[in-house]
Formats: sequence, structure tokens, C-alpha cells
Amino acid sequence: MAYEAKTKPGAMTVSDYLAGLDPDRRAEAERLVAIFSEVTGYPPVIWGGSMVGFGRYDYTYDSGHSGSSFATGFAARKAELSVYGLSGDEAQFAALGKHRRGKACTYLKRLDGVDEAALCKLIRAGLDDLATRWTVHPS
Repeated sequence: MAYEAKTKPGAMTVSDYLAGLDPDRRAEAERLVAIFSEVTGYPPVIWGGSMVGFGRYDYTYDSGHSGSSFATGFAARKAELSVYGLSGDEAQFAALGKHRRGKACTYLKRLDGVDEAALCKLIRAGLDDLATRWTVHPS
């Protein structure tokens, strides 16, 4: 049986996604849409029903597994903002402000207190790093 990714672009609009969020989280998500749009130059697309992705890349691993994913983006979860595709060294992440890092994403409790300039640099570095391995498309 072939593997089919659950995280793929959906029919939901970004406006509908944002409208479904708690008002405080919605304001943060709207700000992140503006930041990611400015840094990437790509339009936002909803992936998997709950992630806002910017750009897309197609991959094929040595194992033969292949698929597509968004290049960078975020999810406005109830407890935290999950930000995907950031790259940088420890000093660059320290400049971001209060956060925690997982294997695939960076978690922010709130957007206030985050250094937006540092966030922009981490987004750009993540896209640049990704582009060394895969071709990144607008969507």
C-alpha cells in the first residue's frame, strides 16, 4: 500500500482559517501571515487544515519515498504558535526571544516579546537552507 501524506494543500481559505481562531490568536496569526508573506514573497496556503504554508517543495528520498510539503509556515495552536522551517545558529535563535525548539518546529507561547527582525532572519535562512537541497516553488 502506497503512503499518502495527510499534510497537503486543502480547500480552506486563509481567511476562513483565521476566522476560526480565538481573537487573540487570530491577531497573532494575521501578523505572522504578514511577516511570512513579506519575507518569502509567497502567498499563504492552508495545508492539512491547520497549517499556513508559504512556498512548496517536492522531495524524493534515497528510499524512493517522495512527496510535497510547504517550505515554511506556522500553525496557530491553542497553547502555542508552531513555526516551521526556521534555520540559524544558537545566537540567532537566542535573539528571537522566548521560545522552545522541537525537532521540526519552533514553539512560541505568544508573539509579543518575539523579536520580529530575528524571526524574519530565521525564516529567510530556513528558506535559503531548504533551497540548497530542493527547488522551492511559490505554491
